[in-house]
Amino acid sequence: MRVIAGTARRLPLKSVPGMETRPTTDRIKETLFNILQPELPDCRFLDLFSGSGGIGIEALSRGAREAVFIEKNPRACACIRENLTFTKLSEHGKLLSMDVFGGLKRLENQGVFDCIFMDPPYRQELERTVLEYLKDSTIADENTLIIVEAWLHTDFSYAESLGYRILRSKEYKTNKHVFLVRQPAVIIEW
Repeated sequence: MRVIAGTARRLPLKSVPGMETRPTTDRIKETLFNILQPELPDCRFLDLFSGSGGIGIEALSRGAREAVFIEKNPRACACIRENLTFTKLSEHGKLLSMDVFGGLKRLENQGVFDCIFMDPPYRQELERTVLEYLKDSTIADENTLIIVEAWLHTDFSYAESLGYRILRSKEYKTNKHVFLVRQPAVIIEW
């Protein structure tokens, strides 16, 4: 696992040994960031279920102003800290070592993120629970791009009923990236 492009290009990243995390492969990460590149300069990036921090670090390397990482696994948190230090990006990275929902609550009323990326454990419907939370959250608005990495057969047909619009879905062999935005609130005048 390595940083693909930007200021930390080609630097290797540590990952958590074992099967506790699923680092995004370099090939899939490169495809993802080719899509995201126009959104990254000077953006606030939120990396949920961060694992070793590879996605948020790639965003920082490619020009994000700030990346916040939320991860509860202590070994993964140690990897994120080491990776941020090694890539010399720690000044722009903030780690919340806690459960994702605790982290989301802590970030309330601290500004809107431009991009929110999540890679939750597969087949537990955590992406739906996070999207339910974000639909009324102050950390996202209709300009926030939300990217979900999910198992290939994860159903997102509920997204519209939660107030989201799916912009795009990019499928790979076993997983996919789904790009969503919140629908603007409809104001009814009487």
